[in-house]
Parts: sequence; C-alpha cells; structure tokens
Amino acid sequence: MIISSTRNSRNPLNNLDVVSVFVYLILVVWGIMSIYSASYNVENPKPFYDFSSFAGKQFIFALTAIGLIILVFLLDYRLFEDFAYIFYALSILLLIAVVLFGKVVKGQQNWIQIGPVSMQPTEFAKLGVSLALARFLGAPGSKLTDKKIWLGIGIIFIIPALLILKQGDYGSLMVFVLLELALYREGMPFWVITLQIVIAILFVLSLLIKPVYLAFGLFFVFVAITGVMLLIRRKVERSEWIVLIAGFLLAAMFVVSVPKIFAKLKKYHQERIMVLLDEDAVDKKGGAYYNLQQSKIAIGSGGFWGKGFLEGTQTKYDFVPEQHSDFIFCTVGEEFGWAGSFLVIVLFMILLFRVVMIAERQRSRFARIYGYCVASIFFAHFAFNLSMTVGLFPTIGVPLPFMSYGGSSLWSFTLMLFILLKLDMHRNRLFSRD
Repeated sequence: MIISSTRNSRNPLNNLDVVSVFVYLILVVWGIMSIYSASYNVENPKPFYDFSSFAGKQFIFALTAIGLIILVFLLDYRLFEDFAYIFYALSILLLIAVVLFGKVVKGQQNWIQIGPVSMQPTEFAKLGVSLALARFLGAPGSKLTDKKIWLGIGIIFIIPALLILKQGDYGSLMVFVLLELALYREGMPFWVITLQIVIAILFVLSLLIKPVYLAFGLFFVFVAITGVMLLIRRKVERSEWIVLIAGFLLAAMFVVSVPKIFAKLKKYHQERIMVLLDEDAVDKKGGAYYNLQQSKIAIGSGGFWGKGFLEGTQTKYDFVPEQHSDFIFCTVGEEFGWAGSFLVIVLFMILLFRVVMIAERQRSRFARIYGYCVASIFFAHFAFNLSMTVGLFPTIGVPLPFMSYGGSSLWSFTLMLFILLKLDMHRNRLFSRD
C-alpha cells in the first residue's frame, strides 16, 4: 500500500509540527529575498518575477518543493522504512553516473545534466544514507556493541564517501562525517569523537609546526602520561603499554605525513586552509584571501540594523563571490545587520531543537535514528556555512539550508525535513519492529 488510508478516525495532520513548518517557510522566503538582493544589478535591474534570474529560478524551485511536500504527505508513512535501501541504491547510482558522465564545475565533478535540468546528486545521497542507516541500525537486535553492525555501517558510509571523494566535493564529505552524531545517540563510545578531535588538532598543528618538533612534543606527552600512570598506580599493564606506544607511533607517523599529503592537494584547497591558519603564508592578492576578506567586510559593514534591503554595497557590486549561494549569509549580515544575522541563527537553532525533540519522541528506532541523521546534516551545513563566511573554517562549498541558491539542495533539505514530519505525524502507530 503506497497511499495513506483516509479512513483513520483521527486526522494525522493534527500531529503536524507547525513550528518546524513555520520556520521552514520563513527561511525559504528569506532565502529568495536574499538571493534576489545578492544578484541584483543596479545598472540593469530585473523584476522579481523574471524567471531567468537566480531569484526567479529559486522561486520555481520553492514551488516544486511544495509539490514534493504534498507527495510526501500523500505517501504511506511505512514506505520510507520499507524502501530505505531502494532510496539508498538510487542515490548511489546517481553518484556513479556523476563520476562517469558528470560535468566539472569549479574544480568539482559533482553535477549531472538530466534534460534541461542540472542536479547535484550528492545532496540526495545524504537523504539516501540517512534512510539506509536508520533502516539498518533500527532493525531488530541491532546494537553498536556487535562488530558485524559496524561492518554494515561502514559499508553504508564508505561507498558514497569514496564516490564523493572522487568528485572532489570535500565539503559534502565532511557533512557525512558528522552523521556519526546520530550513532553517538545510539550508543557509540565518546572516545571515537574524542579521537577525531585529537586528529583534527594534530592536523592543524602539523601545518603550523615543523613535524620534527611536533614529534618530539608528542614524545614528551607520551613520557608525561606514562609517568603519571606510574606515579598513581606504580604499574602499567602490558595492554596499556601497547596502547600507549602504538598511539605515540601512529600520532608521530601522522604528523610527519600531513605536510606531504597537504602538498598533494590542489593549490586553491591549500590556500583555503592556510588563509585561516597563517595569512602571511598565502598570496594576499589571491582568491582565497580576497574572498574571505570581502566576506568579513560585507558582514561587518552591516552594523547592528544593516543597510537595508537592496542597499548593500558589497552585495550590489559583486565583491563577494558566490554570494547568492554558499555566501548568502553575507547578504543577510550586510543588509539586515547583527539583528538579522542573529535572527537567522535563532531560527536555525529553533529548527534544530524541534528536529531533535521530534526524534526523541519517536517510538520507532528507525524514525528516531533518521531524525538524528537529519539533525546532524542540518547542523553540519549550518555550522560549516556560517563558520566559513566569518573565517572560522575553510571555504568548502557547503550551502546554507533553505536559503542558499540551488534546486538540489532545497529539494533534498525539504525532503529530509518533511519525511521526518510525516513519520512524526504517525508516531502513535509507528513502532520498532522488535
């Protein structure tokens, strides 16, 4: 059965989370306004309803997104769990098609042309992986303490990750990494996340400090930890010695290899990272430095209340590149100031809170895990996008959900959110299949 039954005594729409829908509509409308402003040409102004403009196209994308919402509400809520692996397989096939037939845009081969429409399958792969992970981990008897479960989770992640890595889309790859936050909710040990934080810190230090000096520093840390353990317990077990020595050797090998790996990255990737760590190490006339400085100027020039709609000078004269897409937050900061920027952040925080709350009240493990996957993806995009516009993170081409220009991102984010809302509407009838 694909279409939901209408013979229910209680209308499922009564359970619709109105707050999430309201926030979604505000962000989408605000996004269209900001896109119109970011692409506004003072010398040749076009009306809002000109569908050849970015804003006009985004308006069409929004209308089709409403059609997707209606479709989700018409489908049987059990379909998303039953066909989760089918959705995943289709997303993998699209990623393969991109590798084989995709077109290269700005150094990344992550677009595919289907008739008159260009789409970015990576965005839909996030939905496919979320559904597959929720189906797999939500199956009866699935526990993260089982090693076989980790093998299945690894396969679900690795296949799309390798295909995305082949495309050169490192931003989406990092979003996939943060999907592990959903696993943490299901019992993944905290040391896994801690280890990744340590690796990230070592990566940054390896670019700032000579590897030989850093390796000596790690040796002193190893000696200090060993000394503290001997002082407290007067004995270190053999297994602990193995862990300590192996950890030191792996860390030392890592910090020595980072500069070599970094040197193999494309020049613009290197500049995007180094411009945050050491501005003197990059060409200040180059694109990475210029883009970051213009982004900061645009946001900072807005002051508290902003310059007003269509009044942003940085926006009008195209100082900030990709301001209608990845850097749409610059338009908000310049035209609506600190107040508008803060409001956007508050709206996203409300949406994230509602998604987590919705996930927690599910009686089905599938719905709960899927909800946390959605929260993880939204948080990753929100955090990475805002961080890169203010110079706290490298420019990695991650769109701001519901606000950045693009049909693929708007459709995928819309599907993620409203599939969750659909499951939530039927939460009293959707149970774990134990």
